[in-house]
Amino acid sequence: MPQEWTDGRLDALSTKVDLGFEHVDQRFAQVDQRFAQVDQRFAQVDQRFDRVDQRFDRVEAEIRGVRIEMKDEFKAVREEINGVQRTMVFGFITMTGAIITGFAALVSIQV
Repeated sequence: MPQEWTDGRLDALSTKVDLGFEHVDQRFAQVDQRFAQVDQRFAQVDQRFDRVDQRFDRVEAEIRGVRIEMKDEFKAVREEINGVQRTMVFGFITMTGAIITGFAALVSIQV
């Protein structure tokens, strides 16, 4: 036999439903707090990434400077090596000329 819904039973059901929704509201409040914490953590992570980006920009600028310095230094080293090569070539030509002149002098003395 079905039970009838009396005013007392309806009031009890209403109270029970209200308590259930209070529990749900509390859970949503907890979830909202967790999301707020997560948002704060994301903000901190974003700030850290911004600092990392700034550091990378500085490193890139330093690397560009080092590359320019290296290019200039290598150019100077190449010029020095070319100068040494020219000096060696002129020295060999001079020595060869001196040797040929010496042999020619020896040949002319004996004749």
